[in-house]
Amino acid sequence: MIRLFANANYDFISFRRYAYGLTALLIIPGMILLALRGLNYSIEFTGGTLVQVQTKAVVSTADLRGALDATGLKGAEIQNFGAPNEFVIRARLAGIRQVSDSQEGGTQEVAREVSEALTAKLGAGQFTIRHFEAVGPKVGRELQGKAGLAILFSFIVTLIYLAYRFEWRFGLAAVLATVHDILTTIAFIRYLNLEVSLVVVGAVLTMVGYSLNDTIIIFDRVRENLHKFRRQNLYQILNLSINETLPRSILTHGTTMATTLALVLLGGEVIRPFALVMTFAIFTGTFSSIYIAAPILMYIEKRWPGKDERGARVFTGRTSEAPAPVPTGSGPGGGRARAAV
Repeated sequence: MIRLFANANYDFISFRRYAYGLTALLIIPGMILLALRGLNYSIEFTGGTLVQVQTKAVVSTADLRGALDATGLKGAEIQNFGAPNEFVIRARLAGIRQVSDSQEGGTQEVAREVSEALTAKLGAGQFTIRHFEAVGPKVGRELQGKAGLAILFSFIVTLIYLAYRFEWRFGLAAVLATVHDILTTIAFIRYLNLEVSLVVVGAVLTMVGYSLNDTIIIFDRVRENLHKFRRQNLYQILNLSINETLPRSILTHGTTMATTLALVLLGGEVIRPFALVMTFAIFTGTFSSIYIAAPILMYIEKRWPGKDERGARVFTGRTSEAPAPVPTGSGPGGGRARAAV
């Protein structure tokens, strides 16, 4: 078997402050941009019309945009989709012009104006509408609310499960690390100005589950080692547990990221936003499990010590920031590993 990092011996926790700085550099500017510009929601959330058009002759997107602007549909998005003569036109209800208050009336009016603009520019019979999709703004608001409730529900269930399976300190650390992942992912979406569609929301929800799973695996090893090495402080136990699960993390995350990168490079326009978000999610989920969840757990144990007060030992006496060597324990796959010191 290929066993990468089988005898890993790294002091991950000592780099936590650098990790905090990196996280702040990513999240803070992203949140500022979010406050100033907001997210680029798709018509599934804002309401509008999506039209997939195939023209008989090759036409530039600039010509199509000029035709739509002339009819009052300013701000519509036009993208090549597949062949050079195939386009996707996204015309939102909000921010384009005043339309009917009813969902059906508004979307139908936008669709009609798109068709009239193409007829005026290309001529009758010079284009074919291959796909038509209309979503009202009320439906979009409901989708936003349900996506938020899904994330909130996952937090509550995770906190309850970890509090029962381990203790409440582990659950709180896992939830806070997942909040970090959501904020970094939203900042990533804002930096790339990705369109927030249901596909992207699905990627964010997948990221939540992926990150929580990785954190729980490390915390489960922490729980085992806390019982196995009762004389060691939490700083040492966290380093030992991360090092023992590192081979599994590298192989699992590496193969998953290879798949998502392939989708980014070779996938179509529809799946590419999902693949981009998932590729970043794998990175930030792995990062937070090691550099966010574990240090937060150590801080919580210091602030509210458990029964053995092992977390408080990290910051007191001669073991503070310089823990003694951890006894050799069973590493992944039956190998032997030592904790970093």
